Amino acid sequence: MTSSTVTSSQSPRPPRPNLAFRRLRGQRSPAEFAAAVRRAAREIGERVSCDARYIGRVEAGEIRCPNYAYERVFLHMFPGRTLTDLGFAPRSAVRGRAARASGDNAPLSRTTRPAYAEPYEPYAPSEPLDDPHDPFVNPHHPYEDHEESDVLRRAFMTRGGATVAAASLGPLGLAFDALAADRPVRRAGASDAGALEEAVRHIRLLDDRHGADGLYRRAAAPLRAAYALLDAGAARQAVTDRLHSGAGELAISVGWLAHDSGRFDDARSHYAEALATARMTGDAALEAHAFCNTAFLARDAGRPREAVRAAQAAQRAARGLGSDRLMSLLALREAGGWAGLADRTGCARALARAQALYERGPSPADPEWMSFYGRAELEGLEAQCWSTLGDWTRAARHARRAAQLQDPHFARNTALYTAELADDLARGGHPDEAAAAGMRVLDLLGQVQSSRVRTMLAGTARVLLPHRRASGVSAFLERHASTPRTI
Repeated sequence: MTSSTVTSSQSPRPPRPNLAFRRLRGQRSPAEFAAAVRRAAREIGERVSCDARYIGRVEAGEIRCPNYAYERVFLHMFPGRTLTDLGFAPRSAVRGRAARASGDNAPLSRTTRPAYAEPYEPYAPSEPLDDPHDPFVNPHHPYEDHEESDVLRRAFMTRGGATVAAASLGPLGLAFDALAADRPVRRAGASDAGALEEAVRHIRLLDDRHGADGLYRRAAAPLRAAYALLDAGAARQAVTDRLHSGAGELAISVGWLAHDSGRFDDARSHYAEALATARMTGDAALEAHAFCNTAFLARDAGRPREAVRAAQAAQRAARGLGSDRLMSLLALREAGGWAGLADRTGCARALARAQALYERGPSPADPEWMSFYGRAELEGLEAQCWSTLGDWTRAARHARRAAQLQDPHFARNTALYTAELADDLARGGHPDEAAAAGMRVLDLLGQVQSSRVRTMLAGTARVLLPHRRASGVSAFLERHASTPRTI
């Protein structure tokens, strides 16, 4: 017989929703609010691994009192308020013992571990960037309990009899009616699952064509609505499964929009949402997708070792799915991590594996979301690996192939590959060719809204500054300098 999981700091009573904290979140999604918490923590020198799941547990009343690190962050975010004002219980009541002699409100040392740490969130006065409790760094993180109610509580829903907000993406084609506060949420049907799946397709299509910056905030409303539908439930298990899969894929899509527009903390939280949903339902395909994007994010965020681990976890999840193309893409994600670690041998092996798997051809088992993955993307990702390793000539060769192979209808990827080419040429000692490629990217910026592309182009411009007398470089630099930085 296993021992009870209820600790002395957890109450056996049913949790009471923390409505005060829910009101403070306002119109922000749990993921957006979690990102705000992490930003506030950095402002005061704290490190907390807050994600939407944690916010959900607080709002559900499961965390009656935060640990000391979170206490400092919350009081910094809401000056003038006490923990009680934020809806939390007194620490002495939660701990089941008297407060320390110095009092709960005494200042806390950053180097002293509190005696009664909050059970759901480890106290980490100097938490590393690769947080071992992050849900996509450690597959066995302490949050994972596979309970549907818990996953849905932490997802995008309101508490008690509150209103489920109207969610509409206008031209993206996903809208759910607002529900009155005094009316129960109707159960979801097959039409809702279909609308959710179509929204995912539409978001991906618009991102391919135009980039992420103009879409990210507009895509948050359907994500909230999707998780509200999950909370409402469905009469048939088949519909429930489609809703879970659709909500997870939508979370990944919104996470990618955050990722591509430079909002890495938001992206990390959205990918964790998708991973939690995948694990709760045993959806290997969704888990592989979540880990795939996590690996890409980790590489871009300067955490190459995490990128390797996440890519390898994705490959384990995808092994039984029967898609060689998916395994090829995941090998490329692993290669990107090895490149970031300056491991040329590990990178080359992963690239060779990716090429071999790609050559096996497409399969009916290939996931729908992989429609972007063709020869152009493979060449583009390989170019990024060689660029990271400093092999500019090889990187430029692959980037050129990628730009040539890309369907010009998808302006965002065309701009991305051409920006990669411009940067590789500039760093490889070909300023005139780099300037010409940079001009082609500038021509596309009217159609493309991607912070990633603009950041790459800005880096190229800096590299080209000492070569402004070379043919075409001065014209490129002048035009780049006059291009609006905001969208």
